[in-house]
Amino acid sequence: MGEKPEWMQSHGRPWTRGAGRKVYDNPWISVTEFQATAPTGNPALYGLVGYKNRALAILPLFEDGTVLMVGQNRLPFADYSWEIPEGGGPLDEDPLAGAQRELLEETGFMAGTWQEVMRLQLSNSVSDELAICYLATDLQPGGGTAHGDDTEDLVKVRAPFREVMDAAMSGYITDSLTVAMLLRVYHMAHKGSLPEGLAQIVLG
Repeated sequence: MGEKPEWMQSHGRPWTRGAGRKVYDNPWISVTEFQATAPTGNPALYGLVGYKNRALAILPLFEDGTVLMVGQNRLPFADYSWEIPEGGGPLDEDPLAGAQRELLEETGFMAGTWQEVMRLQLSNSVSDELAICYLATDLQPGGGTAHGDDTEDLVKVRAPFREVMDAAMSGYITDSLTVAMLLRVYHMAHKGSLPEGLAQIVLG
């Protein structure tokens, strides 16, 4: 990670949380309503979605430049979504261990090389959900059968990186973690942070 530019320093006063009241709770999220004070000094009623798991995303990249993608139906937008393998890990779990588990469960593959390449705040106006994203290479079958949890009906496809990237840039892939990771890996290839042969395939 390079040095942060000077213009990125913090400005103004931070938000102040006042009294909080939990209005919803389940095994995955909670919603707390705060009497808060905004950076402007004005009072504000603020609803915060608290996540009980950390988001994990893995871009599995093979030596031939293909990527393992997972397809599934999603409830919030009532649509079919193509994504890199993703899941959640308990906040007290080593995130790498969680990512390794998610890759194996969703694709049946294991990776010999793991690199954390990005951390993202997924919706920082209303939630505290943090995503940790990994590039997984040196991929080999894990010896088992891919399976999601009891609510997931998953399909997996191995597709060329540039084909997946073009689908994302054309708006056919809309999952934010997938789009962000495709751009991140493309940037890594451009900056020489991938093996030369693989970088050439990624860059097309």
